[in-house]
Amino acid sequence: MQLRGAGITVFCGSSPGADPRFLAQARALGAALACDGAVVVYGGASVGLMGAVADAALAAGGRVTGVIPRPLVERELAHRGLTQLHVVETMHERKALMSRQAHGYVVLPGGFGTWEEMLEVVTWKQMGLHKKPVVLVNVGGYYASLLAQVQTAVTDGFMRPHFLTYITVVESAEAAVAALRAFAEPGEDIGKWA
Repeated sequence: MQLRGAGITVFCGSSPGADPRFLAQARALGAALACDGAVVVYGGASVGLMGAVADAALAAGGRVTGVIPRPLVERELAHRGLTQLHVVETMHERKALMSRQAHGYVVLPGGFGTWEEMLEVVTWKQMGLHKKPVVLVNVGGYYASLLAQVQTAVTDGFMRPHFLTYITVVESAEAAVAALRAFAEPGEDIGKWA
């Protein structure tokens, strides 16, 4: 995938997390995407891993587009230094706009919102609604339990084994950017249930 000019949507926490590696990898991701000329698309907040990704991308001369619901703007969580900030009314509008601008997705550590965003775009991929890369950055093994649950779903017959290929799991921001660069659109198997 050519990253220059591509919108890369980043899902991540609005908290920094307890492990300093989380913030370090968020900053590394923002800087690396900017250096490759990608447009970082994210949830528009100034705090946590979200703010770290945006700040690092901007500091590296990159373009950053934020999409944030109005209630979070009213709580003064919006990042005011972005290239572009879209204020929407609902979380559904936020996710739809972020996905329309995405040529690919990168997922960093986060909580319910991050998980929900990732699982939704993987479900869309499973249904054949897109063929974009979804790269999960498993910093310090943060997503080990979730990945084990995904494997359990396959073992117990709720998911087909090839669905495991819909998420590329890496350990670092550098590896995430390399995975995006190496991505080639899959064939017709996307969206096939059997």
